[in-house]
Amino acid sequence: MRWTIAAVVALGLISAGCRRNARSTVLSVFAASSLTEAFNDLERDFEKTHPNVDVRVTFAGSQTLRLQLEHGAPADVFASANVAHIRTLERAGTIDSSRSLADNELSVVVPKHTGSTIRSFSDLPKARRIVVGAPSVPVGQYTDQMLARAGRKFGAAFAERVRRSIVSREPNVRIVRAKVELGDADAAVVYRTDARSSSKVTTVPIPPPVNVRANYRIARVAASKRADLARAFIDATRSARGQRTLKRHGFLVSLP
Repeated sequence: MRWTIAAVVALGLISAGCRRNARSTVLSVFAASSLTEAFNDLERDFEKTHPNVDVRVTFAGSQTLRLQLEHGAPADVFASANVAHIRTLERAGTIDSSRSLADNELSVVVPKHTGSTIRSFSDLPKARRIVVGAPSVPVGQYTDQMLARAGRKFGAAFAERVRRSIVSREPNVRIVRAKVELGDADAAVVYRTDARSSSKVTTVPIPPPVNVRANYRIARVAASKRADLARAFIDATRSARGQRTLKRHGFLVSLP
């Protein structure tokens, strides 16, 4: 059989990659979907300082990840957008005591370049199709809290008009945002980080007295067989460098 130089080089690269993968220790991280961009960067940074570690992050709604952990899904670290899910797992002994990671808050997003009439939060009742998170999803729970505050601030009729315009409640915040990006909704309520990371939406700020702050927490999974690495990854996310990464992606950080 004749081999070209290119084929030999390619085979060598593939073999080298296989050898690296064979030597790598896999660190499994479960993270809320709103952490996607930030944790992709944190993953790369951690692998640079731990060259024999392969960090594999699974992104989904916090409630979905919690259920997977409760049913024995193998993971080493869990980062949640909702304190309630973390506390439930702590009480069950599924995870160690959690540590604060960062905060987030809500934003309204509307389609970009469509001449939307929703230019401020007070315009939100004008929307005919609003998409929010499902009640079991952290962003959906925060949205309900925000609308309750809006009702007290701007009147019950304001909140009721918004609620009547909700056409769907989605299982994670990325699907909520996608509905606006695809033109299937006039407005949606997402995290400020999700609003910042999309070039297809325009952000409509929510007034501070009405907005809701979400605390993200991170913990080692109790059954992890890579306890030291899990702790090292958690420490990296909370380090000055890790916090700068989270801040760059729009998270609100208060750690050193």
